[in-house]
Amino acid sequence: MSLNFRFAVLSDLHIALPHTILNQANRFHLVEISIPALELVLEHLKHLNLDFLLLPGDLTQDGEPDNHAWLQKQLAELPFPVYVIPGNHDVPTLLPNERSIGLKDFPHYYRQFGYTNPNQLYYTCELLPGVQLIGLNSNFFDESGKQVGRLDEAQLAWLDQTLAQLKNQLVLVMVHHNVVEHLPGQTNHPLGRRYMLENAPTLVKLLKASGVNLVFTGHLHVQDIACHEGIYDITTGSLVSYPHPYRILELRTDNQGNHWLQIESHRVESVPGWENLHQTSREWMGDRSQPFMIKLLTAPPLSLPLADAQQLAPSLRYFWADVAAGDASFDFPNFPLDVRRYFQTFSATSSDGKATPIDNHTTLLL
Repeated sequence: MSLNFRFAVLSDLHIALPHTILNQANRFHLVEISIPALELVLEHLKHLNLDFLLLPGDLTQDGEPDNHAWLQKQLAELPFPVYVIPGNHDVPTLLPNERSIGLKDFPHYYRQFGYTNPNQLYYTCELLPGVQLIGLNSNFFDESGKQVGRLDEAQLAWLDQTLAQLKNQLVLVMVHHNVVEHLPGQTNHPLGRRYMLENAPTLVKLLKASGVNLVFTGHLHVQDIACHEGIYDITTGSLVSYPHPYRILELRTDNQGNHWLQIESHRVESVPGWENLHQTSREWMGDRSQPFMIKLLTAPPLSLPLADAQQLAPSLRYFWADVAAGDASFDFPNFPLDVRRYFQTFSATSSDGKATPIDNHTTLLL
């Protein structure tokens, strides 16, 4: 099947109208620039002759009705189709409250953007002849009301049936939580596992059996491309967090019938009032990194004493910013050997240990 199309991915927009912004001193993301950053990116995308746009969740700051309403109006004016799914920030509570919509309310705001059945939180639709999108809901509330990343049993059964009907189609899957690990030991790490889909192995098994190998995720606020069991999980960083990225992708079919996916990443460098956004945002993240790095150093597998962690943390001021940017290479030669080796594992390397800058610009053979 010969396929040729172009699309874009924006993730974790965290749209926040001024009257909805909460003054939280330690938050990592700059929701103040959410609206001008999105407007700038959409203006760029309008001139690219795109076939469609994917938004893999966290569309709003915290599920505020005004933010959802504002966003869906902006998306409706675009000259190409847009498809969305909910992130944990879009539906932070099972039932609506004075600040946020409830889980079941989400599809009603986005009927034009995948949810032709507003009574179902997941969907499939034809993007182009021979190309199908599956949009999943990874927001699950357990018996105690805690929100976790999981696909419920009804959704998994629907997915199994849907995949069986999509033979000989190129299928793209969009889900907010990560399906493949993007950080060392992410599935079990106390700081990383909340970004993973709890039943990711079940989803991977279903996708692999159906020959699906492209998944688009968000949530982590990191530029990274990871592969496991032949499935690429392309996660895109947040538009309101350093380095404020978005992706433009082209799929092409060569003369032998092979499908190639070319990925290019772009960054928002400035918006009005934030003329040096790139540097300001990097410093913003660095200013807030110390508590996070202390937790990372004192948590397994390092489990350092607090005094040792406090001594090393200043050298890691830009560590998370560099992880978020993708294609990072880490070496801290003055650290104790076991700590040095641990941070080296966060470098973008291939199975042979060589540097492999594929997180932002690459071409994948599907």
